[in-house]
Amino acid sequence: EGEKAFEKFKASVGGGQKKATSNKIDLTRPAEEIALGSRHPLAVVRNEIIEIFNRIGFNVSEGPEIEDDWHNFSALNFPPEHPARDMQDTFFIEKGENDMALRTHTSSVQVRVMEGSEPPIRTISPGRVYRNEAISARAHCFFHQVEGLYVDKGVSFADLKQTMDYFSKEMFGEKTKIRLRPSYFPFTEPSAEMDVSCTICNGKGCNVCKYSGWLEILGCGMVDPAVLDSANIDSKVYSGFAFGMGVERIAQLKYRVGDLRLYSENDIRFLDQFKSAY
Repeated sequence: EGEKAFEKFKASVGGGQKKATSNKIDLTRPAEEIALGSRHPLAVVRNEIIEIFNRIGFNVSEGPEIEDDWHNFSALNFPPEHPARDMQDTFFIEKGENDMALRTHTSSVQVRVMEGSEPPIRTISPGRVYRNEAISARAHCFFHQVEGLYVDKGVSFADLKQTMDYFSKEMFGEKTKIRLRPSYFPFTEPSAEMDVSCTICNGKGCNVCKYSGWLEILGCGMVDPAVLDSANIDSKVYSGFAFGMGVERIAQLKYRVGDLRLYSENDIRFLDQFKSAY
């Protein structure tokens, strides 16, 4: 029965019956090459960041992209007059007693994690964020962040520095050095901007690092006690650190892409260059 079925099928596709030349199917012709897709460079870098922090115990948490004022601003110690609340920086969806806006950072996810769980907390929050900015080669109205949070008893700035040093070496290589500069963020105190030694000139100075030998990659700091208390975590018992980085910034250093707009234009010529990326 199987032999008969095979012969019947072979005949139906032109192997055993004479048909008009125009209807013949040449089974010996090579198949058309199927174009293989590739991972988006931002997805490659985001996954690499996640893997690095997974290795030291950080899990992944996610939250909504449309946030209320409490989770996006107030719980993070943003005073009512803070410039980030201004319309020039935030896409507001609803203005009123309960402002709703497209989230401006993934720190809002960290607030939800602190409200819904008890220390120890060790999590990273990757996601898309939105800012009301003019689109250019160096800025966009949406971009991607990975923010991290660690809360436990006895967490110190030394723990933060050690974690950032580990991440930098895993991402950019063992020879990478880090530098912490004092800064200000409403939800951390003390706060710092972190630089890494230039991956292109190895700290010697070039036009990419503006001949300083350093490239800024993220902001970090110790979680402000007011932020812990607002999430019902006793700041007298627990402490923590937080950090946040732009995925586009890390990808720019990794792949030396000079124009942020390339990431969202879906130009196949650009994306084809990342077929070998994992």
